[in-house]
Amino acid sequence: MNEMKLLFSYGTLQDVQVQIETFGRELTGASEVLLGYQLELVKIEDEAVVKLSGKTHHPIAILGNKTSEIKGMVFEITAEELAHSDQYEVDAYQRVLGKMQSGIEAWVYVSASDNTSTDKT
Repeated sequence: MNEMKLLFSYGTLQDVQVQIETFGRELTGASEVLLGYQLELVKIEDEAVVKLSGKTHHPIAILGNKTSEIKGMVFEITAEELAHSDQYEVDAYQRVLGKMQSGIEAWVYVSASDNTSTDKT
């Protein structure tokens, strides 16, 4: 049995077309809030990602203060699907475990230059 993973999205992974292209299906999820981060924009240089998302700039989570938060969605996906999302995200992002307002933890893509944890298990 494939263990399910939680993935928090605040950006393009919420787009149905991106989900279908990345995961082969439309995801269902629940509204959630990521704590301790704030949003900025990053220019996307990967033409395939720009073509898929339709956007030259994507939101990116950077470390904030204790009152910082980002609204988004938590999706339940398989480990294989999580690997596919790693391939979709450009080098500006890294995947870390983030703390949600509800108390759960979920994988989230944040600024690679802003964090030290790179454990993707």
